[in-house]
Amino acid sequence: MLLIVTVIIGAFGFQNKNNAVPVNAANTTNTTAIVGNTKTPKYIFLFIGDGMSYPQIQITSDYLGAMKQSKNSKVLTGNEALNFMNFEAAGSAVTYDSSSFCPDSASTATSLSTGHKTYSGVINMNEEKTIAYETITEKLKKQLGYKIGIITSVNLNHATPAAFYGHQASRGNYYELALELVNSNFDYFAGGEFLKPDGEKGNIYDLAYKAGYKVVTTNTGVKNLKASDGKAIVIGEKIADSGSLSYEIDRKNNELALSDYVKKGIEMLDNETGFFMMVEGGKIDWACHANDAGSTIQDTVALADAVDEAIAFYEEHKDETLIIVTGDHETGGLTIGFAGTNYDTFLTNLDNQKISYAKYDSDYVSKYKEEKTSFADVLKDVKKLFGLITKEDADAEKSPKLVLTDYELKRLEAAYNKTMGKTTSNVSDQEEYVLYGTYEPLTVTITHILNNKSGVNFSSYAHTGLPVAVLANGAGAELFNGYYDNTEIFKKLATLTGVK
Repeated sequence: MLLIVTVIIGAFGFQNKNNAVPVNAANTTNTTAIVGNTKTPKYIFLFIGDGMSYPQIQITSDYLGAMKQSKNSKVLTGNEALNFMNFEAAGSAVTYDSSSFCPDSASTATSLSTGHKTYSGVINMNEEKTIAYETITEKLKKQLGYKIGIITSVNLNHATPAAFYGHQASRGNYYELALELVNSNFDYFAGGEFLKPDGEKGNIYDLAYKAGYKVVTTNTGVKNLKASDGKAIVIGEKIADSGSLSYEIDRKNNELALSDYVKKGIEMLDNETGFFMMVEGGKIDWACHANDAGSTIQDTVALADAVDEAIAFYEEHKDETLIIVTGDHETGGLTIGFAGTNYDTFLTNLDNQKISYAKYDSDYVSKYKEEKTSFADVLKDVKKLFGLITKEDADAEKSPKLVLTDYELKRLEAAYNKTMGKTTSNVSDQEEYVLYGTYEPLTVTITHILNNKSGVNFSSYAHTGLPVAVLANGAGAELFNGYYDNTEIFKKLATLTGVK
């Protein structure tokens, strides 16, 4: 029996008179003692849903439950638990950083990977940007000889994956972060393409090849990749917005899923010494920034599918495997419930969404602008891709929950006119930002309306200060119960593995 004693002093800090988080608020005293005999987990999976907190997990579970419920039943039969919702340990982690109670991915991933707080935008360095922090992955590689894998649905040198190998004063130092990836000597990378791959030392892909990495950019290459090939960098064959992998809602059958990269990663990393694999569902965050509930749900499902691969491995190595699923922060202020639907939700409405906001922008809105498409013709696509219809539509009687009210139709037409450049804005910059954020007015208004008609709402286009779930299963999972600061996740991993 494993007995764990944890003492956390001053984990949360206090607000000062200037409403800022004091730098030393993160200086916590932590004592974690493991009493009795426990085995160091040889195989560790850390899944990070970027932007994923309780609302993202719960709405996905609720949506799946609603979709499973019989259309003829008026009795709510409940949600459909995601696999990691059934894990043996359930904790919560506070996410503030040295700058804000609404932190960014660079600082929160720094906390997860090094146990230190820092400013938003900084990766694995102190607030003065003078000291670089060693990551859990570097420690495991150097001290225990573990193989290391980093997998993401976004760019490989984006903030969250970079926080497990990089050390930069700015998350925007993409070339420098990519150089650190190449020099890390880690064993397996998979995800979207590098941002800013060219610099003074040469092209990153060329440098990776010279450093002994096998660089794979096709599905066939991934299929043929084997452990004996050594170190590998896998770039998705189909690249979507900003060089990332496709949103799950847009992914075609011939595109590999996040779970496929995890399955291949296990094959590449499995060895008798041990491995650590970090897997990021990065587009949960991107979808929430854009207030796209439909895409948020599907990418959360994609993360759970990836967790399935770790669970299958765990079943073969129960005494030696630890799986952790968490988030770095919450994005968008997602809420299950909306003023316009009172106590009701109509989550099955979201099943009518067939495309992400990003793909709708690239494949449809760009053509609308080029071809000067009429509002009437745009509405035909809105019906086909999002299910929203006017009261004059032939399907209005059988789909009343998707009929646009006069108010909603007016909002949609105003957004269309704004997107098409047909009107000069007569609202303040503040009002326009609240309406559209930095997104295409037509697109974000469509998702807002569909969200709201489903009983879902977002309060922000940015990150929020909610705590995130920490769900764990396997060797040492008990240590992750409780309510604590996000830096404790690193400290608990260090305690379990014995790294210094």
